[in-house]
Amino acid sequence: MKKYVPYVTVALVLVNVIVFYIMTMSGNYNEIVEKYAMYVPAVKDGEWYRVFTHMFLHADTGHLFNNMLMLAAVGYSIEDDLGHIKFAITYFVGGLGACALSAYYDVATANYVPSVGASGAIMAIFGAMIVISIRKRSSFDKTVAIRSLIVLAIMVFGNMSQGVDWMAHLGGATTGLILGFVLTIGMNKEY
Repeated sequence: MKKYVPYVTVALVLVNVIVFYIMTMSGNYNEIVEKYAMYVPAVKDGEWYRVFTHMFLHADTGHLFNNMLMLAAVGYSIEDDLGHIKFAITYFVGGLGACALSAYYDVATANYVPSVGASGAIMAIFGAMIVISIRKRSSFDKTVAIRSLIVLAIMVFGNMSQGVDWMAHLGGATTGLILGFVLTIGMNKEY
């Protein structure tokens, strides 16, 4: 039996860790965050690259560790279920969905705060995992889906403290749920 290797998950974790290492070793950490974080006024001024680059920046070692631990844990099984390409689509489109809801909230409240982190994209993977678990036929997978939905709700709404972009978490999770349904259309429910 051939062992499954989650190439996209491994690559995403490596890129995030390498970017963080470069940022901290460069001595220009704050300048890098200022130039590449998601920040609505800068995006409005034409710096569209920020909607992607923010997904690879992290505030500190704890932020990076928590996000990469979650990405590795959830990504391993979901990449196997979705396949490499659909998994990558979920990560990047989920990150964009996270960014979009966060930006909408910033505009609606006129409170523009720079945002960094992969958590919105990771919430999308989590959302897709819930859909996949629901679509599977076993009662174990249904139990996983219910527990995952509870954990997702806690991660989004239980983490509304200052400095946490909970709207990005909500946007990523919602995008992931939608992608989970769209990307599994026609797939065998047994997986």
